Amino acid sequence: MWTENNIFQEDMKTITDALYIPWTKLCNKTILVTGATGLIGFNLISALAYAHFYKNIPLKMIALVRNQAKAENRFHEILEAGAPLEFVVGDLDHIPEIDAHVDYIVHGGSPTASKYFAEHPVETIAANLNGALHLLEMARKNHSEGFLFLSSMEVYGGIHQHEKVDEHHASFIDTMVPRSSYPEVKRMVESLCACYAEEYHVPANVIRLTQTFGVGVRKEDNRVFAQFARSAMNHEDIVMFTRGGTEHMYLYTADAVTAILTVLLLGKDGEAYNAANEQAYCSIKKMAETVADLPIIRDRFNGPVSVVIDESKNDGKLYPPELYMQLDTSKLQKLGWKPIYDLSDMFTRMIATM
Repeated sequence: MWTENNIFQEDMKTITDALYIPWTKLCNKTILVTGATGLIGFNLISALAYAHFYKNIPLKMIALVRNQAKAENRFHEILEAGAPLEFVVGDLDHIPEIDAHVDYIVHGGSPTASKYFAEHPVETIAANLNGALHLLEMARKNHSEGFLFLSSMEVYGGIHQHEKVDEHHASFIDTMVPRSSYPEVKRMVESLCACYAEEYHVPANVIRLTQTFGVGVRKEDNRVFAQFARSAMNHEDIVMFTRGGTEHMYLYTADAVTAILTVLLLGKDGEAYNAANEQAYCSIKKMAETVADLPIIRDRFNGPVSVVIDESKNDGKLYPPELYMQLDTSKLQKLGWKPIYDLSDMFTRMIATM
């Protein structure tokens, strides 16, 4: 994709130019990635391939995928270029045996749709838990050099006041709500990582990612940031069904990849790290206004689009109450990492490639 798309090529170069990442640790190593065809997995594998080609890092990648034909199509460009990427076909409930020695494991595979969590909570828990146990055992038996679990800011539960949230912040999740299956099993897998690090000395750690988007988001994606971008691209009003008071941080895909590699290669075993761009902390309404007034939108349509609030469909059940997630990323930044792209950059770069 980087030969076809200048923005994606810039992203790959930005990642591989990060001097705080000890790239030589990956020389002659094999990295297993689950969730490989998802947004973050795709960017991670593409960056590793770019490092192989342009930083002369000899490495091997193995991707766990459910459909090989679709995976080959997703990665067709780097495969045609000769990237050292192999596929193993399976899912988190059925991970096949891998003959190769695996040096590093990045576990990003998981159901990701909120509707699925609510409708299939048992399957959500089973897949996440079974997959993590299998992969941690694989890391233990391989004496792997690093294991990283991609967790979520959702492990902190709902926070109803403005405060910084560091890795030791208390959380509350209502276990009797089926939608809680996702954050609750993420917490369980985090605990497994800490336990494997303590009991079996597996170098396992955790990265808690905030909502991440950028190059690679499909136009039909139904998450709120994609809905806003799609409306702006179609020169339609951005319609919100709440006042948009909920506040979150966001993270660009390339910054997420550098964060992942930083924690994988430099993180302390059995520890968790928040990953977000603290400068991108804003309300949903502010995010909508940012998208509406992007230069790429104003230039295309000779002006911004409008943000319209229509609360007629909000009966208090469909949309959650206002929440705040202001992550403290100082622990990760002490490892040398820092994000580069602000909220406007994230949307501009995503829209230009959608």
